Amino acid sequence: MAVEPKVMEHVRAILEQFGNKYITTEGVLKRNSVIEDLDRYDRDLITALLSDELIHTSYTEKIADIEVFKVNQFIEMFEFKHYWEDSYTKYSNKIGLTAGGKFIDESADVVLDFPFKDTVLKAGMSKEDLENSDDADEPFLNEMIAKPEIDELFEPKIFVNAKKYNVRGGANVTSISANDNLVIKGNNLIALHSLKKRYAGKIKMIFIDPPYNTGADSFEYNDSFSRSAWLTFIKNRIEIANELLSEEGVLLVQISFHEYPYLRILLDTILNSGSGKHIFDMNVLVRHPERALTADKPFNDVMEYTLIYSKSLSYEMPKQIIEKTADKYVYKVTVGEKPNEVRQLGGKKVEVYLPENIHIEKVEPSKNNLHRETVRGSIREKNSSGRYYVANLEPLIGEYPPLTLFKVPGIGDDVLDYRYFELPKEGNKNGAYYQGMPQSSNVTKKPYPNFIDFVKSYNSANREGVYSFRNGKKPEALLAKYIEIFTKKNDIVLDFFMGSATTQAVAMKMNRQFIGIEQMDYINTVSVPRLQKVMEGEQGGISKDVNWQGGGSFVYAELMEKNQGYLNDLQKADTIPELMSVYERMKENADIDFRLDLAEFEKEIGQFTNLDERRRELIRILDKNQLYYNYANIDDDNVRDLLSESDYHFNKSFYGGDGE
Repeated sequence: MAVEPKVMEHVRAILEQFGNKYITTEGVLKRNSVIEDLDRYDRDLITALLSDELIHTSYTEKIADIEVFKVNQFIEMFEFKHYWEDSYTKYSNKIGLTAGGKFIDESADVVLDFPFKDTVLKAGMSKEDLENSDDADEPFLNEMIAKPEIDELFEPKIFVNAKKYNVRGGANVTSISANDNLVIKGNNLIALHSLKKRYAGKIKMIFIDPPYNTGADSFEYNDSFSRSAWLTFIKNRIEIANELLSEEGVLLVQISFHEYPYLRILLDTILNSGSGKHIFDMNVLVRHPERALTADKPFNDVMEYTLIYSKSLSYEMPKQIIEKTADKYVYKVTVGEKPNEVRQLGGKKVEVYLPENIHIEKVEPSKNNLHRETVRGSIREKNSSGRYYVANLEPLIGEYPPLTLFKVPGIGDDVLDYRYFELPKEGNKNGAYYQGMPQSSNVTKKPYPNFIDFVKSYNSANREGVYSFRNGKKPEALLAKYIEIFTKKNDIVLDFFMGSATTQAVAMKMNRQFIGIEQMDYINTVSVPRLQKVMEGEQGGISKDVNWQGGGSFVYAELMEKNQGYLNDLQKADTIPELMSVYERMKENADIDFRLDLAEFEKEIGQFTNLDERRRELIRILDKNQLYYNYANIDDDNVRDLLSESDYHFNKSFYGGDGE
């Protein structure tokens, strides 16, 4: 219909000659089967196709008196026929390693490939967008747009309804400053591209909690994609998000086990192939292991995973700062007035005290006491005292009695300026040393573990904010943990699956700048009201932990809808007459796919008697490059007349610099 309808009619007629080989009993084309047979030059199929005069004329060419079937060009015709089957390329649901376009079992050098690598998936994320991922038809609002079709989709868009909210409410605003928090309503993929000019290289941390693709609808998100569609959906957004990260920036993606391994491969491919690196995956306990939600599941799913990547290869993972206490300093060591021996060991003048010349007692903790550390494991190599013991004292086992003490000067950073080393007692193999409390710092640094228990916080997350829902909501404490680890005051935090605004609420309470993007209408009934409550000083979540007293502000703006408005109306239509009423308006003002043969379309649209099929076809003909108005056209008379004076100046401020 939209692409070479006449040729497609001929193709279908030929394929029907093969019975159910290429067309199901319901009349649905098995496009993958056709493409695979074309790829392997199936003699019967190609002979039948080339016997048709129209196909022969359109897809053959004579070169040096040899007739060549332009099979790749012929296959391309199938790539854009959205309504025929639930997959878009020969890779379909196969995910694997490829080299030179072939799977790894056919080649040597490898590059990760996956379905629809050169396509863009624009997704409406409400549960109405996707009926059943097992249907023959690809869910129509998870529309795959092939690379050649993308020209203006990622151009910066115009913002409208710009307001600045503070504790007194919201008011129209004509500018945005470098320090303003920002909330955007609109498709997150398109919004991310609109952020590029202003925020590229400035975001310190991106946290996203995308649809988990579990098949469960939670918080009005569409949570059921075909895997290939889901991976494309994530890929498109990660690629542009990575451009927004600063050189010291990090990306965190939280996911369940359903897509974890595929997501890990995808992110490794996108982010590790350049200057970035995978840091580690945080394992998050979200449910108590003894608390089974349903008895009919094969196992009790209690974990989620946060994949963490840095923008730069040189990035060093922060360490947790632990304040030093005297709790471990519980030993007093007393030795005789004179050592039993003095000898040179490792370039140091070492006093040797035999067991009868030593008294060691355990006492109440005090910073004036000593701490006993066993020399084992990594301490033997990564600790200066451990290395000294292994090199100079361990060889003396057998030469001196067990528990002999060596007083070694000039080692360690405590006030004593010496350490006692102890040979192992009989039957043991590991020695030890006694050290005073270090004086160089009152804190110590330790690596973070890759496991955190947030069961308690998850159990109470539903009560945080101003909106309750059953699944999908992240507790403020979890976001606070990540923001504390990876950012400092005034750093910018981005979450483009904003949802109920947990990330933004926590960022505000922790004095971080934030950006949030959400396309669902609940942004004005859930997300914005929650942030208003935060500014008023609400005391839920982490408020008491950070002594939150309220305050702050944020700018709210919407991408200016063009075809998106018609798309919304088509989504909301409950009857075919309502759909056709929208279509009549579309014919007058909408941007229609330039490839559409409108007369042919109107002949065939009546064949779609099912409401959702009719809706799908009408949505498909909209030009997806024109969902929103492009900023490049803001001074065109027909666009300028649609904008308020304040919105016009807001856009000039947003794209023109840091604003006022």
